[in-house]
Parts: sequence; C-alpha cells; structure tokens
Amino acid sequence: MKPKILVTSAAGKTGLPTALQLCEKGYPVRAFVRRRDNRSALLERAGADVFVGNQYALTDMHAAMDGVQRAYHCAPTAPNGLHFNAVFTVAANEANLEHVVTLGQWLTSSDHPSLFTREVYLSDALIRLSPRLSVTSVDPGWFADNYLMVIDMAAHLGLFTMPLGPGDKKKNAPPSNEDIAAVAVAALTDPETHAGRRYRPTGPELLSPNDIAAAMGRALGRRVRYMDISEKMMTKALRALPPSNYSEAAVSQLAIYAEEYRRGSFAVSAPTEDVLRLAGRTPETFESIVRRTVAARPDLKRNLTASARALAGFLKILLTPALDLERIQSQRDYVRLASPNFSQDTPEWTATHAPTMPVSAPTKVA
Repeated sequence: MKPKILVTSAAGKTGLPTALQLCEKGYPVRAFVRRRDNRSALLERAGADVFVGNQYALTDMHAAMDGVQRAYHCAPTAPNGLHFNAVFTVAANEANLEHVVTLGQWLTSSDHPSLFTREVYLSDALIRLSPRLSVTSVDPGWFADNYLMVIDMAAHLGLFTMPLGPGDKKKNAPPSNEDIAAVAVAALTDPETHAGRRYRPTGPELLSPNDIAAAMGRALGRRVRYMDISEKMMTKALRALPPSNYSEAAVSQLAIYAEEYRRGSFAVSAPTEDVLRLAGRTPETFESIVRRTVAARPDLKRNLTASARALAGFLKILLTPALDLERIQSQRDYVRLASPNFSQDTPEWTATHAPTMPVSAPTKVA
C-alpha cells in the first residue's frame, strides 16, 4: 500500500500540479482546498480525496491529516503565513507524519527586508524541530508564472512591463509550476533519499528581460518589447488591471522581491540540475510555458476590440494612484527590523547559496 499524502493549497500554482502528478503515480492523495470549483472538480476526476476546509483552523488541519502519512506543505503568500505554518506544524506532529516537503524561498534569510520571507525562514526552522519528522525543502526563486501577470499587455500592446532593471542582463532561470511540483513529488515519494535535503528547481537557462520579451513574442506571433518600469508603476498596474489576486500586503512584498531581482539574487547558482536529477526530465523552457498559456487562452488572440480594451487598461494604470508601500507596512503593524539585509548582503545566505555550494546539499536553515 502506498502512503496517503496530503497536499495543502491543492488548488494553487504548485499544489494543483503536485496533487495531479501524485495521482498519476498511483498515490492516494487528500487535496486540501478552500472551496469547490473547477479545480477541485479536476482533482476529483484525477482520483484525489478533496477536503474542503480552512487551512488556518487547527481543527480542520487535524481532520485533513487523519489517515495521512506524508504531506506537501505549501503556505499561502499572505501576511498570516506564519500562522498557517504554525497550525500545520502542530497538526503534523500530533498526527505523527513521517515526512513533509515544504515549499520555501530561494531568498529566505533571518534578517530579510520582507516580512513574508522572514516568516518562511522561521517556519522552516519550526518544522525541523521534531526529531520524528523528516523534511525536504523545495526553494524556487522567481517563478515563470510571475511574468505571465502581464501577458495580456504583451499580447495586445506588444509590451512586457516589469521593474526588472536593464533589459540585457541575464538574472533569472524561471521554473514552471509543473517542474517545481515534479521536484516536490520526487521528494514525497522517496523520503529516504531526499530527507534533510534542499532543492532549487530552475528553468534550463538564465534569461534577461529582453529574452523573456522575445519568448513571449514568438509564442504570441508578434513583436514584444521589454519596458523597465518603476516599482510605483508596478503597484499601479496590480491595482488597476483585473483579475488582481494580489492584496496590498502581497504587493508590498513583491516590490522587495523586484529589488532582489535587480540585485541579481535569482541568478546566483542558476540554473540548477535539480529538475533533471529528481524528476528525470529536462526543465521546461520559458517559451514552452508561454505557448501553453496562449493555447489555453483564446482571449490573447489579437483583434481590434482586444487591443482597444488593452489600451484602455493601460490608460487606467496611468490614472490609478500608486500604493504607498511604506504606509501599508506601517498600518498593518508589520514587524520591522532596524537593519534588514537583502539576501546577498547576508553572510549566512551567501555561504549557503554561493555557486561553489551544491544547492541540494543538506543544510541547517537556509
């Protein structure tokens, strides 16, 4: 009998493909979702046991872990992420789980400017305190999916707009959601090999913003040009263009991650061979990811109506007030550090993430 595996955030970017890939391999899966929708229906058709509940409620987490031996721990990107992680950790220990795979961050360090990132660091330390529970961490950087936030503008206006710095600097090897999931699945199905280890799935090559724009253009069948914008313009766009899945709190943290991008933190030690070594396949190229997106979205096809709508959306961005990121963090009473350090300014992070160190080697807390 194969062990039953709980997948939290099972309707999310990595949770959904993780659950589906486990089902394909014949593992019994309990998929924890917030509500029933087309994604939960997809999971049920694949054979998953769908559990609808509140991931922040210890009672629901206890119920979800009943009869489960392993779990994929994927905390939502939210201001209460540490609360979710505490609930999961308590329930996992009380349920005597044997192995957990956590979705972490490449940037994570104890004194990072991002509250979300510091909470990931603490959560990682907490889950590893139990001597009975083995843990594998999957720590991706800037997802390929992040670029697709602006795919509509690329399709209809020929612009790829993000605050990523100079267009010719190769600063990221973006992984697909499916490749991140494949690494998690490998660790969930073979804990003896992967317990205690850390993996960083990436795409096959470092890309510049100009490379990203060119790949979008080839997939869309039109010329797409990269435009470096300010963080203020980014906050305006995330507020103006539907459908926006980003809260003000999330936008404030995304601005910090954009600064890390410009500093080159996502280029450190990239690309890796973790997808090839664990999943046995070459990581998907960014162009392939965009082509899948375009094939699934007929609304990205160019026409006068869509172009007019995109132009109106661009004008709306210009007229939308920018977010005051400092005010957001102050009003929400975020824990603030007197002297925060970006990843590459932190000796511990540099020592454990430098190119000379194998990213997949066991470490204490990275």
